[in-house]
Formats: sequence, structure tokens, C-alpha cells
Amino acid sequence: MSVRHHVSDELLMDYASGSLGESWSLAVSTHLALCPESRQRLAAFEMTGGALLDDIEPTQPASDDEWQKMRALLQARPDHASVNGTQDQTRPAVLPEPLRSYAGGDVDALKWKPLGPGAYHFPIRTGDGEANVRLLRIPAGKPVPEHTHGGRELTVVLSGYFRDGEDVFRRGDFEEADEDLTHQPIAGEGEDCICLAVTDAPLKFKSWLVRLVQPVLGI
Repeated sequence: MSVRHHVSDELLMDYASGSLGESWSLAVSTHLALCPESRQRLAAFEMTGGALLDDIEPTQPASDDEWQKMRALLQARPDHASVNGTQDQTRPAVLPEPLRSYAGGDVDALKWKPLGPGAYHFPIRTGDGEANVRLLRIPAGKPVPEHTHGGRELTVVLSGYFRDGEDVFRRGDFEEADEDLTHQPIAGEGEDCICLAVTDAPLKFKSWLVRLVQPVLGI
């Protein structure tokens, strides 16, 4: 099934230029690993950026340290064209690389933490300190409490699906939300919905009961 909801041009250009923080980049790279169309868009942005750089006259030669830093960045960047999101030829992985390496294994190997009635989460550490990164597992057919956002939220579906209003988000689909959006996603029937979520501020829940336990849950 093809991906229908893609990362925005703005985010993709920031990713291509290397100006996007590690936490946000993990969400974008996860989507890219599952979406050939977005990988093609990324390649086009990178080609355009390369052409522009060719036309720029350097003001001074780059130092050896600067070249070393650039080389390290290029070597650390995943090759999305070669990512197929599988551990082997017989058992597809739920978590594609590089997300699987960040989590320390695929979903069956993770120590999920309770997040509410039947819901679980798995926090993921990144080094930039810009945002909170976590995997969410929402029970089939159950809603996420209605909320808005104190900042940006990026969500990538990894397994199952969820409905948000009239939109349906399935594996690989990418949702961007901010303080202008109030919503209540509902996990689809048949299987739990597993997503990657990246936020830079606590969610703002409508329910007072959820707000009461929010500091304990850390969401």
C-alpha cells in the first residue's frame, strides 16, 4: 500500500540542508525509509542544493577541521535508497533503520511502558535535546484523548493505522501538527497502531483527568 501523507517541502528542505535537529530528522528519515516518493523529492532537493553550491565562490579555503566535520556528517547520514525496512528476507521489521538502531531492536524486543488503558510508549533518546521522541502503541479501535499542542508534533505510522477526522494514516504516512490543530486520532480496527511521535512541548489535553496524570506519564 502506497504512502498518501508525505513530509512537507519545508521540513524536507531543512533535512536536505542539514539544518534539521536530530530528533526531527529521525522522524523524517523514518518516513523516507518507507516512502519512495519522498526519497525522490529529497534527491531533487539535494541536486538543486548541490547545483547552487557549485555557483558560490568560497570566501576562504576550508580548513582541515571543517573538511573532517563535513566528512563525518556525510558518513553518519543513512543511505535511504538502500533502506528496505527489513531485518531479513523472511520477516519484515516494523521499525526501519535508522529508527530500529535508536530503539535498540524491533518492537517485539522493546520494554514498553504503560501509558493508559491498554496504551504503551517507549521513549527514545537522542542527543540534541530539542524534542521528546517516543514510540506509541495504541490499542485497536481506541482513541487518543482529544488534545492540541504546545509546539510541533511529527507522527509517522509504523504498523496498523489511525483515523484523524476524515484522513486515514497507514504505514509510512507522516502527520505534522501544531498549536493550531485540535484532534483526537483513533486507532484502526484489527490491530494496535504503532507510531513514532516527536514533540517539542507537552500536549494540551481537553480532559482534566488526563491533565491530572500528565506529569506522571511525561507526555
